[in-house]
Amino acid sequence: MPLTLDEQALYQRLMDEAGRRSSARFNTFFADNGPTSRLLYPRHLEFFAQGKVFKERLFMAANRVGKSEAGAYELTCHLTGLYPPWWAGRRFETPVECWAVGTNSQTTRDIVQAKLLGSVQLPGTGMIPAHLILSTISSRGLPGALEGAVIKHSSGGSSLLGLKTYEQGRPSFEGTSKHVIWCDEEPPADCYTEMLYRTVTTKGIVMVTFTPLQGMSAVVKGFLEPETDASAEFKTFIQAGWKDVPHLDVDERRALMATTPPYQIAARTEGEPSLGSGAIYPISEKDILVPTAEIPETWRRVYAMDVGWNRTAVVWGAQDPGSGQIILYDEHYQGQGEPASHAEAIKARGEWMSGVIDPASSGSSQIDGRTLIQIYGRLGLKLDPAVNAVEAGITETWNLLVSGRLKVQEHLRNWRSEFRKYHRDEQGKIVKSGDHLMDATRYLIISGRSQMRVAPTPTYRPSRAWAQGSSWMAH
Repeated sequence: MPLTLDEQALYQRLMDEAGRRSSARFNTFFADNGPTSRLLYPRHLEFFAQGKVFKERLFMAANRVGKSEAGAYELTCHLTGLYPPWWAGRRFETPVECWAVGTNSQTTRDIVQAKLLGSVQLPGTGMIPAHLILSTISSRGLPGALEGAVIKHSSGGSSLLGLKTYEQGRPSFEGTSKHVIWCDEEPPADCYTEMLYRTVTTKGIVMVTFTPLQGMSAVVKGFLEPETDASAEFKTFIQAGWKDVPHLDVDERRALMATTPPYQIAARTEGEPSLGSGAIYPISEKDILVPTAEIPETWRRVYAMDVGWNRTAVVWGAQDPGSGQIILYDEHYQGQGEPASHAEAIKARGEWMSGVIDPASSGSSQIDGRTLIQIYGRLGLKLDPAVNAVEAGITETWNLLVSGRLKVQEHLRNWRSEFRKYHRDEQGKIVKSGDHLMDATRYLIISGRSQMRVAPTPTYRPSRAWAQGSSWMAH
């Protein structure tokens, strides 16, 4: 029996709707095949999977690798309850309350809102399928901006999505509990802490996606270098660069590189934290690291020491007699210790070795008038005060780094941490915070090389029994 005209029209509308739903971004992203097949994006899948284990996740990625798409995709899964069969991350079985947060009103509207709900010009074309958006709440400020939306959940209930900005400040994040918070672009530390507390009662999660253009900020450092083992159990980071995605061809990469300031290249192409134009040593960390290996006995060695009330830092260097290349191969990094404990740690690396020390150690101690250099001398260290020509030391260290004549063994974790943060402020002044090993390196380069020497050859001493002729040959 043929369909009536009304039935034909209804059938066509249903087919059109079915086509729109099947072609929705949510159904095409991370699919089994196609240009955005999940098999082509292993770092994104790793980011999703880590949500099952960690409360806090950072997707620290280069520009144009799809980090915001990853955040929008996961948030859509939680809001709708529609998890793909391959999903290995966190799941919520009931409707959720979520925040998606951007830098300011305009970027939140043009990026976060657009990724989730569609642009102002094309609403309903974002990651959340249009037929699941039950209603939206308009903002009173920027035209076209939304404050939130109600999303249909697969359980039959409704999830709540709120759109917020960092420019609203920390107090705007007080109050209500949230199951999931997605921060697109780096949040201020106080805002991030407040958002984290919003997930306590729900046992919720926080995910952050950004390119680390602010360098080793408090938020980045919290992920890369957790202060305690306890905090490390709850947070992780995934790093992704251009090499980890297939959609950027060679010509596009070349064009982007040509317009990128040199000091931003590592951040924008590899997701490495950048210190911007204020980096004191604007060179990629990977270009100065060498594998950890034993230093040959024939190499000359020296150490350099920076002292302070809260931190004493020592770095050891050795020089290849053939190439003249210097390798930093060991470090001592300890706070609140007595001189005796530092001295023992230094002597354990080679009591025969000479060193140079922060020239401030020649000043009188507040304890009994003795200088630190005298105290360390009586404890068995062979020390001379270093020359504290700051800019000259930095220039010489930089020349050695950029020419490949100064390398660092990769296990020097504290040295690498300081190197990542070593920068100048807007006025060009060195930021004197967490730079003890950087100062020690400068002392070693400008003053320590003249103190380098080879370990003495052990002197053979026959045993008393041998000297008296009581050898096995005598029996």
